[in-house]
Amino acid sequence: MKAVTWQGKRDVRVEEVPDPKIQEPTDAIIRVTSAGLCGSDLHLYEVLTPFMTPGDILGHEPMGIVEEVGAEVPGLKPGDRVVVPFQIACGHCFMCGTGLPTQCETTQVTGEGMGAPLFGYTRLYGAVPGGQAEYLRVPQAQYGPIKVPDGPPDDRFVYLSDVLPTAWQAVAYADVPQGGSIAVLGLGPIGDMACRVARIKGAGRVFGVDLVPERLRRARERGVETYDLRSFDNEKELVAAIRDETGGRGPDAVIDAVGTEAHGSAAARLVQQGAAILPRAIGGRLAERFSVDRLAALYTAIELVRRGGTISLSGVYGGMADPMPMLTLFDKQIQLRMGQANVRRWSDDILPYLTEEDPLGVDDFATHRVPLADAPHAYEMFQKKRDGAVKVLLKP
Repeated sequence: MKAVTWQGKRDVRVEEVPDPKIQEPTDAIIRVTSAGLCGSDLHLYEVLTPFMTPGDILGHEPMGIVEEVGAEVPGLKPGDRVVVPFQIACGHCFMCGTGLPTQCETTQVTGEGMGAPLFGYTRLYGAVPGGQAEYLRVPQAQYGPIKVPDGPPDDRFVYLSDVLPTAWQAVAYADVPQGGSIAVLGLGPIGDMACRVARIKGAGRVFGVDLVPERLRRARERGVETYDLRSFDNEKELVAAIRDETGGRGPDAVIDAVGTEAHGSAAARLVQQGAAILPRAIGGRLAERFSVDRLAALYTAIELVRRGGTISLSGVYGGMADPMPMLTLFDKQIQLRMGQANVRRWSDDILPYLTEEDPLGVDDFATHRVPLADAPHAYEMFQKKRDGAVKVLLKP
């Protein structure tokens, strides 16, 4: 089969690789019909290269048709249409039972000290072959895949793999009071969708911050009060402008949907780049023990949120040696929640919104749909924010 493989920093290729096979009785094989290109994939493209191996198959946002199931997958049959969550979990352990499949005790990557494995996402998360491919082996298929109806196009459901539950969890963790205010930093796919979810969940005012015109336009068209980062000389001016709209206090909650690719901190960028170009054995140890993030977005969130408010982190961070403004966090009595999205915890809540009325705007959420063969160009376009690329779907 053909698959998108990682070969080095900013080097992905579509190659011929062996077809996946059933290895465990809880496996299923899926013929992939759509696979999203995620902002988290860009971390592999740029930042997390010490944890990658040439030939790794990328992608963690797939959906498709069941081709084959193992003997212990009673809920699926060939021909079923499914969305595959980005994490691999058993569904019956203590952690899964408490709504935290990202921490599944059956599948945890204990050798790396991490939680549940993720499709197509570094050795830290199990080095599991990903879904930007023609076929995908799905472990723990008795729990993970979400069955969806035939008929509507893939765009209606594919975001259940990551974008929708990540945005839903970000808003749930933000705990915005009914009629309250929330600011979303970063209007890429997750931030954009988080704004939409916040509005349908009852937020009174939603502020969105970005510096890419296409992203700002998309959010503004859906009722978000947008702020172009380029219009301010510094972060304090931005904070003051939003505070002026919230009685001088700041919003009740802030979602950081940017993560480690935030603009700012040239020193942190140099450390990231240095780890990426070192030999993997050395760069990996450096990144694990002494890695730092570009924390501009998080620092802005801490400054912006009102006293007693909540910050919800959905952007990916990987630093182990980052300075945190603990005095400010403590003094402002800020609540901080974060983590990978627990897809199956939220999927049943989201499905009723994936209707013909399309209140979340999923049917036209993608800006680009490209053949799998064009994946290298799609990665470069998305990473450089060219051609209005906000969300890209790959079509095997």
